[in-house]
Amino acid sequence: MQSLALYETLFPLDIDGQLARLKQQEALLLLLHLYPAFRNILFDFSLPVKTDLEQYMEENFHFNVPLEKFAFLSGRSLSSFKRDFHEIFGETPSRWLLKRRLDAAYQLISRQGRSASEIYLDLGFQDLSHFSFSFKKRFGTSPSQVIA
Repeated sequence: MQSLALYETLFPLDIDGQLARLKQQEALLLLLHLYPAFRNILFDFSLPVKTDLEQYMEENFHFNVPLEKFAFLSGRSLSSFKRDFHEIFGETPSRWLLKRRLDAAYQLISRQGRSASEIYLDLGFQDLSHFSFSFKKRFGTSPSQVIA
């Protein structure tokens, strides 16, 4: 691997990146030659296995990712994700995510005395004003008026 370090000075001259790609391939082949078990780690292109959707969503609802990503990571196509989701939760993923995030927010505010500005990002909301509007719509009061 140290022999590859000699080429670092040439990389700025490698305008189209061909030398860099060639050296990356060489490094990868050397690594695989020395540690054959890495092949299964580095080259696992299998799709995720279909997971328990209810458990998966309860553990990951706070991540702000598109539904397509939730579907893929749970081992489903978007259409099967939505179908399975509705069978389990009885509503659309978007509605459930909003309710679940707001319920978690209410718990954090009322039980732990946390403020809206402390938690909205951790619960998957993009901005504080949307969080506050949605919170007031769901609970009839603003987050700052909830008594801990």
